[in-house]
Amino acid sequence: MFGAASNRAAAYAKVGVETGVSTADPHKLILMLYDGALVAIGSALHALDNKDVPGKGKAISRAIEIIASGLDASLDQEAGGELAMRLSALYEYMTDRLLYANLHNNRAALEEVAQLLAGLRESWESIAPQAKAAGY
Repeated sequence: MFGAASNRAAAYAKVGVETGVSTADPHKLILMLYDGALVAIGSALHALDNKDVPGKGKAISRAIEIIASGLDASLDQEAGGELAMRLSALYEYMTDRLLYANLHNNRAALEEVAQLLAGLRESWESIAPQAKAAGY
């Protein structure tokens, strides 16, 4: 009984996320990527605390995927110039730290990346009015 309800809840949540993605403007999509990476790192921290090695690895892999294939891949190197290059280098540093955290069960590295992402997310969120005005 609970399995069917759980499956329906998961399907509903998936539709909600997909609907949010399909209706979000580019600025909101980046916020969603930051949020997803932060949730993944939170899951990795929880798994680390519970000695759940497979869960930790899966969560860290998800965070790396979001950072590398989402945030870094979304940078426009031509239009963004030096800022885009610096952000790309920071994203690469974050993925390196996440790999280190995974290999060494290093909580400090996970927390460092979470702090960096949270700062970037806050900065990105603060430019929402300018982004909307520019059509992003």
